[in-house]
Order: sequence, then structure tokens, then C-alpha cells
Amino acid sequence: MKSKEPQPKILVFSTNSISDPGIDLAGSAHMHYSTAVQVIPLPCSSGVKPSWIVHAIEQGFDGVFVAGCGGDCSFLADCTPRTSAVIKKAQDLMKENGISPKRLKMSGLCSVCADNFVAHMNNFQNELKKLAENE
Repeated sequence: MKSKEPQPKILVFSTNSISDPGIDLAGSAHMHYSTAVQVIPLPCSSGVKPSWIVHAIEQGFDGVFVAGCGGDCSFLADCTPRTSAVIKKAQDLMKENGISPKRLKMSGLCSVCADNFVAHMNNFQNELKKLAENE
């Protein structure tokens, strides 16, 4: 039986050639994760702008998840440190705007990481529910 309570909305920034296939695999395999998860594909996770993350939260998303390219990035050899720097800047900007940095998560997701993606979404939604209860 599914819960009638609204699920936290999560915006996912994913990479076209690395994490998107894993997310698509989760859908085509009919793995369950909330329909409150919305995905925006990008060429590289280091291209996410910290202001986009803050904007998403201000526009009603409860959390933002960045599916990092990791060492598989076909664009940048230093993608992981660049993406980590984006996340750090975003967390600082979130704090400046009175938003809990716990509303932002990042993890590397590969093209066959469907189970991993579903687990991340379910865990993040649970964390966001607890965060809302404590605010």
C-alpha cells in the first residue's frame, strides 16, 4: 500500500553518457522510486552551477542530487575535484541563503548503477522527511 503523504521533491542533475543510462535502467526495470524525482541531464557534472541548486530549492524542490561523472568523465580528467568544488560552493551559497546544506547530495553513478540510484533516491527522501520534521 502506497503512502498518501506527499513525497519530498528531488531534482537530479545527471550526466548524459554516464549516470543517465543507469537512471534509465532503473525505470525500464520497473524499480520503484518516487515520481517526485525529476532528472535534468547534463554533459558533465562539473557543469552544474551552485546558483541552480539554490534556485531549485527556492522554487520548491526539497533536495538536489548531483550524479557525478567520477573518473569516467569523457570531457575532463579532473571532473571529480571540479564537481566537489561546485558542491562546496553550493553548500556555502545555501548557508548564505538560510538553506540547510543537507538538502544537497552528490554521488558518482555509473551507467549500470540502477540499484544504487534507487537506493540513493529512497534514502535521500527519508533524510529530507526527517529534516522537514526537525525544521
